[in-house]
Amino acid sequence: MFDAVPDMAAKRAELSGDTLAFRDTRTGRDWTFREVDAAANGAAGALRDRGLVEGDRIACLCLNGAGFFVLLLACQKAGLILCPLNWRQPAAELADAVALMTPRLILHDDAMADLAAAVAEEAAIPAASFDEGAALWQPGQPGSVGMIPADRPWYLLCTSGTTGRPKAVIQTARMAWANAVNIGQAIHLTAADRSVNFLPIFHTAGINLYTMPVFLTGGSSTILPKFEPQDILGLLRSGGVTQFFGVPAIYQAFSLSPDVGDVDWSGVRCGCGGAPLPEPLIRFFAERGAKVLNGFGMTETGPTVFLMDEANAEAKIGSVGRPQMLTECRLDGVPDGTPGEGEILLRGPNVTPGYFDNPEATAAAFAPGGWLRSGDVGQRDADGFLRIVDRIKDMYISGGENVYPAEVERVLVEHPDVLEAAVIGVPDEKWGETGAAFLIARPGHRIEPEALRAWCRARLAAYKIPATVQVLEDFPRTAAGKVRKPDLRARNER
Repeated sequence: MFDAVPDMAAKRAELSGDTLAFRDTRTGRDWTFREVDAAANGAAGALRDRGLVEGDRIACLCLNGAGFFVLLLACQKAGLILCPLNWRQPAAELADAVALMTPRLILHDDAMADLAAAVAEEAAIPAASFDEGAALWQPGQPGSVGMIPADRPWYLLCTSGTTGRPKAVIQTARMAWANAVNIGQAIHLTAADRSVNFLPIFHTAGINLYTMPVFLTGGSSTILPKFEPQDILGLLRSGGVTQFFGVPAIYQAFSLSPDVGDVDWSGVRCGCGGAPLPEPLIRFFAERGAKVLNGFGMTETGPTVFLMDEANAEAKIGSVGRPQMLTECRLDGVPDGTPGEGEILLRGPNVTPGYFDNPEATAAAFAPGGWLRSGDVGQRDADGFLRIVDRIKDMYISGGENVYPAEVERVLVEHPDVLEAAVIGVPDEKWGETGAAFLIARPGHRIEPEALRAWCRARLAAYKIPATVQVLEDFPRTAAGKVRKPDLRARNER
């Protein structure tokens, strides 16, 4: 695509200057693009003054805030690699990630000072505050717009490996620009758009859906420290958001709020990822004027790959759309351009060069020709629209038949008593494996397992019907809202 890219903060300051870039609700401060660039210059200089050199890693523990994005842009200027850490994990759990990425410094906001101190002590590295007022934020002299190597590692995002040990996915400026093109043209992003940042910034969605694309386009983002449904609904109600992205659990929380009807949803373009938004929720928001567009992406793809378009959103419910502008997609074993089912393989400038200090995992992740193996089974229809069937590793075999839990979950959440569903395969002496369903009831409703199984018999083959049903108050979840199925398996074994 290209070998070098502009200094993002400097170029945006040159083009947009005194336009609002970030509104930080925690500190109450508004940042213009010029102020972001000046602060990033100052931070880059301060980090160099500490003796940090190109390629060094810096860990970061903080809630969402404009300061994080300033620090991210400062690392780009200085050639440093930022390592955002999951503040929801205790110091003992963070030890593996820190050992993998070997940062020379841990920066933190005031809210994470104690956790950062514990991590720093364990790793025998210094910790320092980068909250506003800290020495790091002395404005630096704006420099000329420079060019940055497009594939130089910029930041690392941890994702769990098959052994439970983290892998650190390399993120580059090339990936950020490609993601901005992929998502920007798909959602018609312009400098007049306003988004809200609340997904955790140690995940790709917190950085790239849609904050960095909005920044690169010249739009503004209101930043909340973390997810608070009523705060976000207040912004939506006031017209302060034109572009919104959330995971299904967030749309579910909105649907249960009495304030959901006070939002003019027709003025908000809504996207969803992390998992497919169930059909009942798609129809719930469609009735209120919102077309929620399902999409698909990975930490390894920057993340945007697929997104449904508004014209087909209701006609193609369940689909994640077609591959966006800068990404190639093929289904393993399926001829190009034909319907079929196979593992989704991806290629393009939005795809990571690999995993930090892990050549074995990098080699295993790519098929010949530079195609990234997604680990997901996709099903393409005659019009080229893709449906995610399920994760390959989540599939189980019952009586010799393949069962994809996602298909069963879609049927379960259509039942009027079921709010959410998660299905796993469990050992069975007769069939090899059978399904175990974990459910959350809708408020004010009660789930009757036998009545639910009768519901399933009318809609699923017998071998797909869960053998057991457990009703829970909530699911174990990742910070991005995804259900932790390994935790459900452990629960089932107890």
